[in-house]
Amino acid sequence: MSYFNNFSTLMYDPKGDGSAKLTTNILKRVRIRANMKKEIVMLDPYDVKENETPEIVADRHHGSPYYHWVVMLLNDISDINHDWVKSTRQLQKYLLTKYTETQLIEAHHYEIAQSSGDATIKIQVPQGTDGATAVTNYEYEVALNEEKRSIDLLRNDYLGYFTEEFASLV
Repeated sequence: MSYFNNFSTLMYDPKGDGSAKLTTNILKRVRIRANMKKEIVMLDPYDVKENETPEIVADRHHGSPYYHWVVMLLNDISDINHDWVKSTRQLQKYLLTKYTETQLIEAHHYEIAQSSGDATIKIQVPQGTDGATAVTNYEYEVALNEEKRSIDLLRNDYLGYFTEEFASLV
């Protein structure tokens, strides 16, 4: 089932000259129910592998690349270029457009391990704080990208219900 097949159509005349055309109404929006993300029985955690796209993940998990929109909607991904994990090559190209080589090794921020509870959790602190270590722009961007690797996938038992509810809401 294609994502846009569920959307209504409308006559749209962008020039205002009477040459209206039938167009998919892409302004319609649907959100995942807030409590659905809490229903862990419906979801499987998944770590996106190198070079996997939403289509590849959907094909492997749901049996069809056409369910890529389910993967994206469930994980609040609206922009594949910024919200989805980048491959190593894509990340390198992105970093070279955003930073100079000198800026890549400059400090983005400083952090220390928290002193109580889970000491593996890092806390951002001002420069000069005792025991603080610098996190470079490169390390910061790599960590941000890696966070995007962990997603949730809808269990196939619920896929039919999900797509039906989506179609009724749109």
